[in-house]
Amino acid sequence: MIEVQGLSKRYPTRLAVDDVTFSVKRGEIVGFLGPNGAGKTTTMRVLTGFLPPTSGSARVEGHDVTTRSYAARASLGYLPESAATYPEMRVSEYVAFRARLEGVAGADVRRRVGEALERCLLADVARRRIETLSKGYRQRVALAGALVHQPPVLILDEPTIGLDPVQIIKIRETIRDLGRDRAVLLSTHILPEVEAVCDRVLIIDRGRIVAEGTPAELRGKLAGSPVVRVAVRGNVPARDALAGLAGIAAVDIEETPGETRARVLCAGNADPREEIFRLAVERGWVLRELSREALSLEDVFVRLTRHEGEPAAESDAGATPS
Repeated sequence: MIEVQGLSKRYPTRLAVDDVTFSVKRGEIVGFLGPNGAGKTTTMRVLTGFLPPTSGSARVEGHDVTTRSYAARASLGYLPESAATYPEMRVSEYVAFRARLEGVAGADVRRRVGEALERCLLADVARRRIETLSKGYRQRVALAGALVHQPPVLILDEPTIGLDPVQIIKIRETIRDLGRDRAVLLSTHILPEVEAVCDRVLIIDRGRIVAEGTPAELRGKLAGSPVVRVAVRGNVPARDALAGLAGIAAVDIEETPGETRARVLCAGNADPREEIFRLAVERGWVLRELSREALSLEDVFVRLTRHEGEPAAESDAGATPS
């Protein structure tokens, strides 16, 4: 559905996208992550026909975005982060206008508009002018406009920005539903959203893809040796007792008034929690915590994109193309 091969985009002062290759299949939601200036916006602008690539190729639904740009754009729905709408139009009028622009047959416009408004939780404001709506509602209006022609490919940039928690949950459900029979490329800075919605993740940094896989796969690749955290009531001689258990490589102890805390580094992929529990029972220790430390997607993202001592990259959104 989306096929990107060796894609590069050079601006006069820098290389924004550098030999990027990835694909998104039908029925798949792929999260597209990266710090500001990493190349996300440029990549999406190439895919949506706003910018030509410097080299490489990109196809949407089999259509090359350069040589068959009209067919490629007709196959996708695009929600930019700062979506432009017409504030003087009513919600239903705007979505109907988008439907006609996208080539929806006249007899089908009313039905398609109704379906898009329902999916984006807009039925209750269908007759209101867009200028009277909150930012969150306006974002949903723009999403309805991107969906109204029922495209097989969706490119969504920060689709839940400005929404309240209840609306975020509903829109995430909508995106998951849309992803069952479409290819969805989702760019967001809300990493829990990626965990909740996406089947696979791409992380781009300095114009290059630096990691690809499911959230679980990415955590596994970077997790290193597992760590178990232990907290015991009172000050007890835990270091030597824990270090003597099988599967434990090192033990760090922190004692505070009334509590002993241990950070246990495991050998290989060992999981000594059951042995630690038995030890506590034998010694009469009162366990307050026994947990395996989990690497979050945020930890993965920071490890892959952190550049110590360097200034933050400028956003590529406003750069002038070459």
